[in-house]
Amino acid sequence: MDVLDVTDVTDVTDGRARTTAALTALGVRPGDVLLVHASLRALGPAAGGAREVLGALRRAVGPSGTVVVPAFTPENSDTSPHYRERVRGLNAGAVDAVRAAMPAYDPALTPAPSMGALAETVRTAAGAGRSAHPQTSFAGLGPAAARLLAGHRPDCHLGEDSPLARLYEADARILLLGTGYATCTAFHLGEYRMPGPPRRSYRCVVASRGVRRWWEYEDVALDDGDFAALGAAFEEAAAEGDVRAGRVGAAECRLVRLRSAVDFATIWLKEHRTAGR
Repeated sequence: MDVLDVTDVTDVTDGRARTTAALTALGVRPGDVLLVHASLRALGPAAGGAREVLGALRRAVGPSGTVVVPAFTPENSDTSPHYRERVRGLNAGAVDAVRAAMPAYDPALTPAPSMGALAETVRTAAGAGRSAHPQTSFAGLGPAAARLLAGHRPDCHLGEDSPLARLYEADARILLLGTGYATCTAFHLGEYRMPGPPRRSYRCVVASRGVRRWWEYEDVALDDGDFAALGAAFEEAAAEGDVRAGRVGAAECRLVRLRSAVDFATIWLKEHRTAGR
């Protein structure tokens, strides 16, 4: 892992300029395609708010670069951990009321509150695109966004017919801004590439010709419970240039080559997960 010294940018007074300089020192370059996970709280006030961080990202990648974020919506599903936590302890009538009030997914309008302020800022920015999956959409800004987000099949959360596979093809990099490998969405593509991954049923609210309805489908059983351990193993084994670390704002951050992370995850998951995990 390459550890970068970004102390030379601490004298920059403007938050956006300072964050841009730190991203550049970390290794972000013009023309990059970035899959970004961010905790603004971890970055601290010196980095500025979501708009400033997005502005810094776009400056760092330049007009030819593209920024992509997860814009997931577990709020419209009754098979998600988010839903189970929401209805915990409620009686049957209250659960029915919750289900009745859950809105159908609309890529243009449905918010992604559980994904954080930066994801919402990207999603609502002028010119942003969003993929069509009703639970695990991605949003993006930049010239490659439309291509990366197209063709997200509604019965494929994070596999070959999702933006993750397009990001892999584009040799994108993962930017972990104040977050750890436990939130590294790209590792899920490794789950799909394991031989015979376990599958399960999912259900969510969609709109069909303007009519709200529940839709059930089968897909790979997603499990991020071991992603922190997977990330630690990947970082230990990473080749030169696959992982770069440095501070942005108050947080230790990482810039990771997505292809390397997914390839490692595919092998590691096969070796470490037991059948039916």
